[in-house]
Amino acid sequence: MTALRELLTGIVDYAGLFPPAQLGMSAAVAEYAAHRRSPESWMLARFVTPVARLAEFAAAAAGHLPEAGDPWRLSALVGPDPVGDAATIAGFNAAHARRAVVDALELKAATPAEVEQALAALPRGLTAYVELPLQADLEPLLAAVKAGGARAKVRTGGLVPEAIPAPADLARFMAACRAAGVPFKATAGLHHPLRAEQALTYAEASPRGVMHGFLNVFGAAALLRAGAPAGEAEALLREQRPEALRFDAAGFEWNGRHLPAAALAAGRELAVGFGSCSFREPVADLRQMGLL
Repeated sequence: MTALRELLTGIVDYAGLFPPAQLGMSAAVAEYAAHRRSPESWMLARFVTPVARLAEFAAAAAGHLPEAGDPWRLSALVGPDPVGDAATIAGFNAAHARRAVVDALELKAATPAEVEQALAALPRGLTAYVELPLQADLEPLLAAVKAGGARAKVRTGGLVPEAIPAPADLARFMAACRAAGVPFKATAGLHHPLRAEQALTYAEASPRGVMHGFLNVFGAAALLRAGAPAGEAEALLREQRPEALRFDAAGFEWNGRHLPAAALAAGRELAVGFGSCSFREPVADLRQMGLL
């Protein structure tokens, strides 16, 4: 469907190295390579790895990387030494030209000063995402992110119920990003299309919690981008009825609101994508809903 494609193209950054999957490097690289060959590869974006593991990635991926033409794109998590990490990234990109490229960075900052200092140390020309604390005063933080030419990042889940932000807090963050003109990506807890109670890990006795759905989050972003108030976005974040979200070739409908496919594409200018340690789960759930 045209509208669903507008919403989901290139939406998943594959983060199989991280919990709850926490695969080894070779297994995660093999998974990503398989996903790139799958019919749903249009939903796939970058491979996520810490900068400190780039050499390990290079060794594991040597037999999978293309010789030229369609390089793997990587998002690299910056550690406590951004200057050293910048040099590592430059070396990696030079050594793997046309086969793999780090073109995005991810880091954390809790104050505007931390945002400024971290971004000043990082290489230019790469897209940087700064993870911000949801409970902070977002306006000055987002102003610093924008001044540094970066984007925001929000944590939407975790391994315990307490790590899942309330819909009101997430809607406030999204609305603040819209107001500031700062795109964002999400990370953690978006394995499933719709908000629902789910196991939070793959362990047999896993804790359970009500997880956000990626259709809820990105649909809400499209509503905000189209001018809806934060309260309406929050209501969509809370939606748990599969029949309430409808897609067709022309657009997306929820609660009497219809957004054309172009509005969904515009929403992706605000909500860029999300990191997930699983690509199979989002795809399987979309199939189960009859959307793929």
